[in-house]
Amino acid sequence: MIATLDATDRALLDRWQRGFPLVPHPFREIAAAHGIGEGEAVDRLASLAARGAISRLGATLRPNTAGASTLAAVAAPEDRIAEVAGAIGAEPGVNHSYLRENAWNIWFVATGPDRAHVDATLARIAEATGLAVLDLPLLRPFNIDLGFPLAGHAPMPPPLPVGQLGGIAEDDRALMQALTDGLEIAARPFAVLGAALGMGEAVAIARIRRLLELRVISRLGLILRHRALGWTSNAMVVWQVPEAGIDGIGPRLAAQPGVTLCYQRRPVPGVWPYTLYAMIHARSRPEALEVLERARAAAGLGGVPEAVLFSLRCFKQRGALVAHRPGGEAAA
Repeated sequence: MIATLDATDRALLDRWQRGFPLVPHPFREIAAAHGIGEGEAVDRLASLAARGAISRLGATLRPNTAGASTLAAVAAPEDRIAEVAGAIGAEPGVNHSYLRENAWNIWFVATGPDRAHVDATLARIAEATGLAVLDLPLLRPFNIDLGFPLAGHAPMPPPLPVGQLGGIAEDDRALMQALTDGLEIAARPFAVLGAALGMGEAVAIARIRRLLELRVISRLGLILRHRALGWTSNAMVVWQVPEAGIDGIGPRLAAQPGVTLCYQRRPVPGVWPYTLYAMIHARSRPEALEVLERARAAAGLGGVPEAVLFSLRCFKQRGALVAHRPGGEAAA
């Protein structure tokens, strides 16, 4: 846990998880909002990143817009967990991997430029581990923002609404990959980004603004390492909600304080019947269960079959894979 956060550190981490200023000197605006100097703002956030509090400064993308992704799981024998997790984490397209409390115990997100890439990743994992892979594609997102307040379950600024998307240009893929990998925490991060991609600073800013307007980028700002910040009791909760009930229940569940992700996924009949998913991030197991109890009641999920999968260990956390290299290989 990062223990030495002062009030300014916490304010920076809370405020700039989204809405990062799209201007040539974004840290001037950030500094002015907190009564500090531009250099101090850069130094503080660079220090927090070096200490593991910040995963990256960058973007989260709406799933299956810039590329493809799926949630997947395997049931690894206890004595093979480290081996299997290593094989899964070695895949460049796997951007998140966790050990969770369930017979299906290693959960991961496989991403890629297209569904064929994701399928190939899953096939290699199945072959390497000798285990069946549970493939649970996203059907409908209700909240994919994954921002949360450090001080508790106070309301956060609302995520971008989920609606109809416009088209994206093929040449935006390299830009989106760079944003998911992370911006440099420097006085002019968009100038650094533009130089790396062969475009000017103003062009980079304009293209990012367009991707936000199209809702391809769901959030631009600080991506935090919640475990390092004391949010160590995190649970994926799944419900067996019939298709007819998803429309009403999903948005209510997504709106509950403490629910940091909410979406519908395709079930696997006879194996995994759950259709509605939520993530709860909390500082203790009792707190997480209190959030779950309130959310369950508010969303009308009492009595609906459910499973609660607390995370035990994080194996991998990074941005999604969305772009191919010029030679045809996906970007690592």
